Amino acid sequence: MNVFVNAPRCTTPRTARPRLAARRVLPLLVVAFAAPLLAGCDAVDSVDRAGSGVADGSAPDGRATSPLKNPDGTAPGLAPLTSDADLAAARELIEGLAVKGRGPKTGYERDEFGYAWMDSADGVPFAGNGCDTRNDLLKRDGQDIEFKSGSDCVIVSMTLHDPYTGKDIAWKKKQATAVQIDHLVPLSYSWQLGAARWNEDKRKQLANDPLNLLPVDGPTNSGKSDSGPASWLPPNKPVRCAYVVRFAQVAAKYELPVTDADRKTMLTQCAAR
Repeated sequence: MNVFVNAPRCTTPRTARPRLAARRVLPLLVVAFAAPLLAGCDAVDSVDRAGSGVADGSAPDGRATSPLKNPDGTAPGLAPLTSDADLAAARELIEGLAVKGRGPKTGYERDEFGYAWMDSADGVPFAGNGCDTRNDLLKRDGQDIEFKSGSDCVIVSMTLHDPYTGKDIAWKKKQATAVQIDHLVPLSYSWQLGAARWNEDKRKQLANDPLNLLPVDGPTNSGKSDSGPASWLPPNKPVRCAYVVRFAQVAAKYELPVTDADRKTMLTQCAAR
């Protein structure tokens, strides 16, 4: 199991590196160019949602993975899908989903899926490793990670590239809700589409499966609530196809149908370009 922790604290993107002959550069030009880069390495004491400067909304340092190359959800982030082959594979996956109307929410309680962020949901990656699910996901997707003193599990600060907005967030535990863990397939959505009839173990797996979980900007995730793709998509348009592919991967894994409106929306997001 590969977990990405303590990545380099400040790297300059390739496009920002000056291509100048070393012996012909004026000292003042070097200073002028370096100053704004060094400023980006300053410590941040509060949540920062400054733009990453990457036009396609992907993580600037490569810490975003195509869902087609991440079938178990153990790799970080959510990278856009752009090639014709990937878009065709995405549509094939989505077309294979069963369709059903969304039923009533009667009887739904969060506790029906086990207590939040349990480490004991059998059959999913990271389970039983001594860390709760939330910290596992922060560790998977975060950078510049700082742990609580004496712990190799509880994260107190990190930097996160949020796939939903395309922004970078400098996060501290004292502002915990600034980053939330999103269930791509919301638990109440799954309840209305069949999970109400599942056994408890299967519901615990869905709630703690890293394939169904992404650390994201808290306010943006709150706006999603329990919506399916027909009602909500990430504001960061380049990752929308990747988002619905992850949604489809979870639905396929758990043999969960989606609504007709959701499947149509998902296919539209991955239409041939």
